[in-house]
Amino acid sequence: MNTLTKMAMSLGLGVALVAIPAQGIAALQQGAKAPDFTLNAAEGGKPFTLSLKQTLKKGPIVLYFFPAAFTTGCTIEAHLFAEASDDFNRLGARVVGVTAGNIDRVAEFSKSECRDKFAVAADPGAKVAAKYDTAVQGPNQAMYSSRTSFVIAPNGTILLSYTDPKPQAHIEKTMAAVRAWKAKHR
Repeated sequence: MNTLTKMAMSLGLGVALVAIPAQGIAALQQGAKAPDFTLNAAEGGKPFTLSLKQTLKKGPIVLYFFPAAFTTGCTIEAHLFAEASDDFNRLGARVVGVTAGNIDRVAEFSKSECRDKFAVAADPGAKVAAKYDTAVQGPNQAMYSSRTSFVIAPNGTILLSYTDPKPQAHIEKTMAAVRAWKAKHR
């Protein structure tokens, strides 16, 4: 059990506390320009440097922020994105997960929970999450990211911005946005 989980449980709040976005959170909206970033990441357990700008050269990006690796909701979301990853790839899109929680475990998470299907980037201090207006403060005063998904066009325009503490709808919403983009760019 990690420190955050222990703290949340000692407060009687349960593990779900991390997955609940702060009141009034307003992630960057559709039509905004996605802030560029470069982060340490891993795919299939292999570390590399991920650049949004470079990745967008290959097609649209499904960029999803999640609170912390190996927590219940984040593991479910990673499994769901892993299952849908081949469908995203067939549409020319790449999935990238970003977390400010458990950043020392992104390589392990990319291999086991993301099933070697997509990259996961470490966002120390939630600095990139803050640029996307998805940063929230956890119970231990550490910064995390809310569960927010974006679909970003190759030109850097945000096509979808979706925040929901429940992971299930993120795949459905992002897939619909990628399909709509693909239909216009055949």
